[in-house]
Parts: sequence; C-alpha cells; structure tokens
Amino acid sequence: MNIELLKDDIVAVLENKKAIDVEIIKVAEKTMLAEYFIIASGSSNTQVKSLVDDVLFEISEKHDIKPHQVEHDSGNRWNVLDYRDIIVHIFYHEDREFYQLEKLWHGPLSIDVVDQN
Repeated sequence: MNIELLKDDIVAVLENKKAIDVEIIKVAEKTMLAEYFIIASGSSNTQVKSLVDDVLFEISEKHDIKPHQVEHDSGNRWNVLDYRDIIVHIFYHEDREFYQLEKLWHGPLSIDVVDQN
C-alpha cells in the first residue's frame, strides 16, 4: 500500500466533506506509532460522525482496507481511525482546542541536556 496516496485520499475525503482545519503531521521521527497523524474537526457531533463514516466508506472502497482499530467516545467528540501508518483523529472542534494534539506533536524532536559541571 502506498502510504502517501492513502494520506492524500484521506485528506481529500475530509476536505470534500467540509472538515475544519485538516492538518497533517509527520510523526515518524518522533514515534513508532505511525508515519502521519491527520487531525481534523467538525462543527457538530453529527458532522464528526459523518466525517468518520465517510472516511471509513471511501477509503474502504478505493483501497479495499479498513482501519486496524477504530476508537471513539460515546458522544462522537473524539474519534481515532488507526490505519497503522496513518492515524486519523477527528474531533468536535471544542475538544480539539482543549486537547491541542498539534501542539504536542509539533514540539521539539529532542531536548539537549548540557552538563554544567
């Protein structure tokens, strides 16, 4: 499977369905979890659920794959689709602002500690 094509297709689905602030973060050098995180949000719980359903359906149709794991809370405020190399987070916009995953994953790759002695 071509990871770059899958990433681009997931982003295209989200953008076509009017997701808010779609962001791609390359995390491969920071974690073994995935190559990319894709983070997007919706303006209502209904839109969030629709975004999740559309990504699941369209990626399954085009690439004949399903996520390894799908996680969500009971109110559809934070959903995670784990395609192994790509992890998609789809939030209700207020929860995205609260958790600020972008800030966490855009941080420094490492911190140099200098011995002052």
